[in-house]
Amino acid sequence: MKNTFLALAIFLFASTISSCVILSPKKYKALLAKQDSLSTGWTESQLKNESLEQLIARLKTDTTNLSGQLNDLKSQYAEMDANYTKLRSNSSNEINKLSDDLKKREQRLKEVEEVLRKRDEATNQLKAKLQQALLGFTKNGLTVEIKNGKVYVSLTDKLLFPSGSIIIDEKGKQALTQLASVLKQQPEINIAVEGHTDSQKINNLGQIKDNWDLSVLRSTSVVRFLTDEQKVESVRMTATGKGEFQPLGPNTTAEGRSKNRRIEIVLSPKLDELYDLIKQ
Repeated sequence: MKNTFLALAIFLFASTISSCVILSPKKYKALLAKQDSLSTGWTESQLKNESLEQLIARLKTDTTNLSGQLNDLKSQYAEMDANYTKLRSNSSNEINKLSDDLKKREQRLKEVEEVLRKRDEATNQLKAKLQQALLGFTKNGLTVEIKNGKVYVSLTDKLLFPSGSIIIDEKGKQALTQLASVLKQQPEINIAVEGHTDSQKINNLGQIKDNWDLSVLRSTSVVRFLTDEQKVESVRMTATGKGEFQPLGPNTTAEGRSKNRRIEIVLSPKLDELYDLIKQ
């Protein structure tokens, strides 16, 4: 296009020169105007051509950039897809693991509940047997009750000991003998003997210094009678003294002090099976 315009311009110029002598002023002006128009068209064509070349270059650059961005997006997508697949696989494994753990915990819970059910059943049966065996002593201040999964046999000091004494009297021996007959049939039961007193100070009791001494020595007397004379296994027995510090009633009244002076025999089922389950 550039060469065509140039040739045409030269031809017109040459024609103008060769015929300038015979051309009229009017035709001469027309030729000059046509030459200017061709020159202007040539300039515009040049500018337009340069603009097109710049646009083409810019489009090529944009295409290259977009191609790079597309490749980056493809790489990111591939990485995200791989991560998603990995996470989904891990999540599935974690869910399966949690499900297995939950099933194991549910099974263990059922086992614990079964052990506790058996314990409660055994405790209730033991209470019934003791109440039946010791029925004749309830009028003398003997009670049998269940607290915190344990059977408490409470005997007032009047049922077991003379006032201020640690020696068991005959009525007390009869009650303990009946109790021992039931305990020997229950080898899975642990036995704790607790001595309790009121808050009155002790006077003129020889080597017994205070209520601590009295509560411990009375519980020891009961344990010795049950083990030495009634042949209850010593390994199942525990003797403790609580003194005046776990009262059942106020020490400000005679009735309250009478309730506080007592021996409590606490019977608790062995829970080895339950402890083993809890450790697991």
